[in-house]
Amino acid sequence: MSYVLVDKPKTWTSHDVVGYLRKVLKIKKIGHAGTLDPFATGLLIVGVGRESTKRLDEFKNLLKTYIATLQLGAISDTGDSTGVITNLPQPLLTKEGHALSPPTKGELEGVLDSFIGEQDQIPPMYSAKKIEGKKLYELARKGIEIERKPNKINIYEIKLLEYSYPQLKIEVICSAGTYIRTLAQDIGAALDVGAYCDELERTKIGDYSIKDGVNPKKISKENYEDFILKETGF
Repeated sequence: MSYVLVDKPKTWTSHDVVGYLRKVLKIKKIGHAGTLDPFATGLLIVGVGRESTKRLDEFKNLLKTYIATLQLGAISDTGDSTGVITNLPQPLLTKEGHALSPPTKGELEGVLDSFIGEQDQIPPMYSAKKIEGKKLYELARKGIEIERKPNKINIYEIKLLEYSYPQLKIEVICSAGTYIRTLAQDIGAALDVGAYCDELERTKIGDYSIKDGVNPKKISKENYEDFILKETGF
């Protein structure tokens, strides 16, 4: 089996990584386990060769770890920094018109804790999820929004790393299928200040770490075997 841990660059799609490696390695059967948004960086597990791509699904259900930077006090139509950003009025006001202070660290930790556990999450319109054979982001770009069924997800841990309003950095350990952009929006709504995901890095898939990831530009036909995982449990 041939699997490579890739550190996906910002602005590259996961498909860009696969396409680039197909071109460089002259191998058609290459795939990845678990899409990363173009604005996100981090760990992408790539299978090289027919036998490896057949078993990529065995990676997809592993727990994922992300580090996300949230921008509070603003919202985005895509849930991230690539969308149309709407800055909310400052100072923030209650429904009665009273000024709101930025959330305290204690308030923030309480809200983050409330998201731990199994829950339903509605996939965002700007996502690669397919409904009736159509990718949601293709419909969203046409201004079409359709009803989406919620997915069962599980968030095992949310750790507060840094906080200085309006920026918040968190580490999230979650099940496959979790949309961190949606989580960011939900956190902002729970805080009554709005939020979107400004930066996102996937640092782990199961026990596989970004520390062992390689920029795809460093992979060549001559050296790619140097980057193949020595042990995968398969």
